[in-house]
Amino acid sequence: MTKGTTPNRLIYEKSPYLLQHAYNPVDWYPWSDEVFEKAKEENKPIFLSIGYSTCHWCHVMAHESFEDEEVAKEINDKFIAIKVDREERPDVDAVYMKVCQRMNGHGGWPLSVFMTPDQIPFYAGTYFPKESKHGLPGIKQVIGYLAETYHNDPKQIEDVTESVKKSLNQVIFKKGEERVTKEAVDQAFHELGKTFDTLHGGFEGAPKFPAPHNLMFLLRYYQQTGKLMARQMVEKTLNSMAKGGLYDHIGFGFTRYSTDEEWLVPHFEKMLYDQALLLIAYTEAYQLTGNEFYKTISEQVIEFVNREMRSPEGAFYSAIDADSEGKEGAYYVWGKGEVERILGDELAELYTTTYNITTEGNFEGKNIPNLINTHFDTVAKEFNLSLQQLEEKLEKARLKLFDARQQRIYPHLDDKVLTSWNAMMVAALAKAGQVFQEQSYIDMAREAAQFIEEHLKIGNRLMARYRDGEVKYKGYLDDYAYLAWAYLELYDAEFQPDDLEAAKALTDKMYELFWDKENGGFLFAGHDSETLISNEKDIHDGATPSGNSVATVVLSRLTSLTAETNYADLLEDQYKVFYPALSRIPEGSTFFLTSIMLTEYPSKEVVVISEKDAMYNELVKLKREEFKPNHIWLMTDDPKELGNIAPFVVGYDSKDNQTTVYVCENFSCQTPTTDINKVLKLLKD
Repeated sequence: MTKGTTPNRLIYEKSPYLLQHAYNPVDWYPWSDEVFEKAKEENKPIFLSIGYSTCHWCHVMAHESFEDEEVAKEINDKFIAIKVDREERPDVDAVYMKVCQRMNGHGGWPLSVFMTPDQIPFYAGTYFPKESKHGLPGIKQVIGYLAETYHNDPKQIEDVTESVKKSLNQVIFKKGEERVTKEAVDQAFHELGKTFDTLHGGFEGAPKFPAPHNLMFLLRYYQQTGKLMARQMVEKTLNSMAKGGLYDHIGFGFTRYSTDEEWLVPHFEKMLYDQALLLIAYTEAYQLTGNEFYKTISEQVIEFVNREMRSPEGAFYSAIDADSEGKEGAYYVWGKGEVERILGDELAELYTTTYNITTEGNFEGKNIPNLINTHFDTVAKEFNLSLQQLEEKLEKARLKLFDARQQRIYPHLDDKVLTSWNAMMVAALAKAGQVFQEQSYIDMAREAAQFIEEHLKIGNRLMARYRDGEVKYKGYLDDYAYLAWAYLELYDAEFQPDDLEAAKALTDKMYELFWDKENGGFLFAGHDSETLISNEKDIHDGATPSGNSVATVVLSRLTSLTAETNYADLLEDQYKVFYPALSRIPEGSTFFLTSIMLTEYPSKEVVVISEKDAMYNELVKLKREEFKPNHIWLMTDDPKELGNIAPFVVGYDSKDNQTTVYVCENFSCQTPTTDINKVLKLLKD
């Protein structure tokens, strides 16, 4: 996506997205104080373009407009042009996306913002074609009109910018007297039920996103209430997603979203965060149901991530593009004749029948392999095979197609390392390693966590992005919250005190850097970060759970693990700050509500003083096999090791040199026991 031989200023950046635009004829600047000073000196408005390197419509707009000499001249003459990678600067993106949504009722990427040198927007939109078409204004017309208005009608610009400033300065979230309760949990369940697609799974209509945090919420709701519909919604969705084109049946891994209701035609880009969060959802579903299909999908996701999204140093890359050779999905789709040439007649007939490959195709004349209408029993019977024989032949076919696909031009890989997304994968791998008894998964998680510790910290300040030897941008709320969550999952997998201590330290630093001391709640950017026109305080769970949602879950778990009242106080503040949002649209923050299910529903704290004997092994097996997220476990062979982390444990000891279990509930503890049967009885909900 380059044009010309003379680079612009973006050539000095490390962001893959900015580098994609380094040879555009548009005179792009990276975001900096200097560029705003230049705009003021020249009295020019600013054109801010925000996107990311694997964004399909960002590619389209770049090819149509930013590589076009005529459009570039218009932009260069009339505006100062700034490019921002939303994945590196989510703080900038959050502010201007909010403005776009309020101006238009919707947002998306590419995000196109026209603003004053003081960074105040007066117009915003998303994708603009070069010329007006399909009801969309053309970028040339927009540039001309807005530049003329900026210089010739300053009153109109002032009116709009004043309205924007007033809107941004409204304090939406502040601590009141009312708090979030179990009522919001029940309401969220009922609202999800209303939008659930009973035919295909998932929620709302097309485009349809995986929303794994909704599935995690429903798994917990079922576990707490026994309401079968919650479990059925999860299983229907997980089954449908993994059988549809959303899942890559040749190389594994999930694409970003489905353009249709039945999960057939995906938006082909693969994001690290989707792999991480869906890995958690499938792992927990396996833990609850024992369905081996969920285990298989989990293992395949890890295989894909390890093969294609993991750096030699053990960190994880951000994303793989949807486009290849200038076409969306070209790397992933197949002609029926192509499959037949690769597999030979007999194997091809079996594969094309199973994966719904036809001459007509299901995507622009080609085929996205899928199992949407496939029943393996029927296929096995048709081809006179046992299920095991069918599985073996399909795997043979898959490997041949995979080898053939590797000869194609690979899509662009965004190889920057983001702290928050890596932390999600650490959490997912730690959980999968524990549930599936696979130490290599935990080892992968630890390597990534170690990479963050060694490469994404300056002093004790967590940073947001690493690429090509450069660490940049002070970490945001998401970085701290997700990494604290990751360490809690590592602790839950191996009970190493250092992990719990790391989670506590990150949470304490998170409070210091991000807590809104006037109104409560966590702000997105730290108090020591660059000052923008607004510092967002978000609670909405979008493609990923919000930083405030994750922080709240971390606080609830730390309250149980450490019994420290300061975490309990902060947790209560969160419940009060976000009460208005959760009372109106609780289904918009389901990850936040998993905290309520931990604090407001029956829960147990289980302290195990371990002697590494048969009873200890039985307890580890029990914990691994049962999906009981409302049970919080502390395990140690030396309570003194937890003295600075969970002081209340120091007085506990083992009885008769045997593994001893203390079970606590509702602020009172049962008599410690060394009898596994008594433990099982105490842990029975």
